[in-house]
Amino acid sequence: MSVLIVDDSAIAREIVKKCLTIIGFSDESIREAKNGREALMIAKSSPVRLILTDLFMPLMDGEALIRWVKASPRLHHIPVFVISSAGNDAIGQKLHKLGAEGTFCKPITPRMLQKILAPYLRAAPKNYDCPFLPPGARA
Repeated sequence: MSVLIVDDSAIAREIVKKCLTIIGFSDESIREAKNGREALMIAKSSPVRLILTDLFMPLMDGEALIRWVKASPRLHHIPVFVISSAGNDAIGQKLHKLGAEGTFCKPITPRMLQKILAPYLRAAPKNYDCPFLPPGARA
């Protein structure tokens, strides 16, 4: 099973991927999509453990992706988290009503991901302060 990162920015996807590898995910368990439409194709064709999506993307945005995932009998069980620079309480509440498990405000860190995702991954929280250093390294 894999984690699916959905963002039209290659740099944003790389940052999330780096954070995930720091908290213990292998490169092979991380999939990437440039928009919601591509993410749906991936989720329908291979097992996905959870989805981390941006909000504003071409072709299909994060809100539409959440709607499609939660309406699908095959995909509705997949937790969806939103990572966006457009976070506020009203948007967060709207996304939660659509079925998003939670929201992250950019920039994210490994510690943020581990803390929020741990219950969904059944993993023990780790204590990472720096988003780009491997475990045990010092800044």
